[in-house]
Amino acid sequence: MNKLFLIIQREYFSRVKKKSFIVMTLLGPLLIAGLMIVPIWLAMRDQTDHTILVLDHSGLFIDKLPDSPQIKFQYSSESIQSARSRLKEGGFDVIMEIDVNSINAPKATPVLYFEKHPGLNAEVYIANKIENILFDYRLQGDSIDVSRIRNARRPVEIKTITIKDGKFEKTNTDLNMGVGFVCAIAIYFMIFLYGSQVMRGVIEEKTSRIVEVIVSSVKPFQLMLGKIIGVAFVGITQFILWIVFTVIIQFMVTNILFKDQIADTLKRNSQMERVMKDDLSANVDQLEKVQSPNKVIELINNASNLNFTSILSCFAFYFLFGYLLYAALFAAVGSAVDSEADTQQFILPVTIPLIGSFIIAQSIVTDPYSSMAQFFSIFPLTSPIVMMVRLPFGVPAWELALSMVFLVLGFLFFTWLAGKIYRTGILMYGKKTTWKELGKWLFYKG
Repeated sequence: MNKLFLIIQREYFSRVKKKSFIVMTLLGPLLIAGLMIVPIWLAMRDQTDHTILVLDHSGLFIDKLPDSPQIKFQYSSESIQSARSRLKEGGFDVIMEIDVNSINAPKATPVLYFEKHPGLNAEVYIANKIENILFDYRLQGDSIDVSRIRNARRPVEIKTITIKDGKFEKTNTDLNMGVGFVCAIAIYFMIFLYGSQVMRGVIEEKTSRIVEVIVSSVKPFQLMLGKIIGVAFVGITQFILWIVFTVIIQFMVTNILFKDQIADTLKRNSQMERVMKDDLSANVDQLEKVQSPNKVIELINNASNLNFTSILSCFAFYFLFGYLLYAALFAAVGSAVDSEADTQQFILPVTIPLIGSFIIAQSIVTDPYSSMAQFFSIFPLTSPIVMMVRLPFGVPAWELALSMVFLVLGFLFFTWLAGKIYRTGILMYGKKTTWKELGKWLFYKG
């Protein structure tokens, strides 16, 4: 045990003292926080403002198209040739021409003229507003009371609540899916990152012949296990530091950038509930005025309902034992070759279950309790990814316990299996290893 501890200590300190480890430990949280915050910031930031000159030959849409924070409408009766000649002068950057036959045509086809494309959001907004105006016009032509239809139309927002032991917990499907995939992706990349470190370390020691000196003092299995555990501690150290620094950075940035938006969203949610409760005759327009303007902020608010303690605990377990299982296989691959260029034929079968886990996860989010989801969240080679995708949706305790037990057993089995390859392969030089030879090493006794 003392020799194993020395190997672990050597692997750990030789890596944490490297400049690359220190740099990535500091840059990692900035990159992670950036990946989480920048998309939210981009989704919330103001879009380009557009002023649209409307040439309505039908006369139906004049002064009826509502402005938005980014889109303003102007109206003119001039010819299209005159408007196009003024496009470069400023005052408007888009011209919309509406044909006189748009009112009775099966499909209205307004035409936009511009020098710089206004973007898909602007097109969707314009089409939606024109469609609403035409809808009201045609209903009025059939002597139908438009106001009664508006009052009858209500927004639908599905709320999901989980019942556990008589307690009610509010959930959010989009948030659950996002958290699950973020955890799964993190485990995926960390297994590859630290597993490949084990493989490279084995190859370096083998090609430099240092391993011959080391195995004269310790058993090959101890060397392999010490290397795997040592790199695991490096990963845990870096991961804990990343979490601490990322949380600090996100907390600071969120308070700076999104404080007002979060407070405004909570206020609007309260107003919307009051309107729905106290005024059952409120029409759609009243509700739209108090609806939350940003789904991203709603997700941030709903995040407090997730059991992050349980999720992070399971994440740590699946990251650790998922890494240990695959690191043993990476070490076996490293011992069987003389250079990284020769690893491709052996590394593919090792990584296929990890890659396949993401393909499987795409269908699992649509039905987290299917028999396929249950099987792959228990199978050791896929459980680190699949179980983390399922976990935010709620997993029965017996399934979670069974998955953890099988993962630990899988780690022990594959470590034993990899050890048999490692003890022979670590001292083999100058010969291309084949799958047939690997099979012989598994049954070699010595």
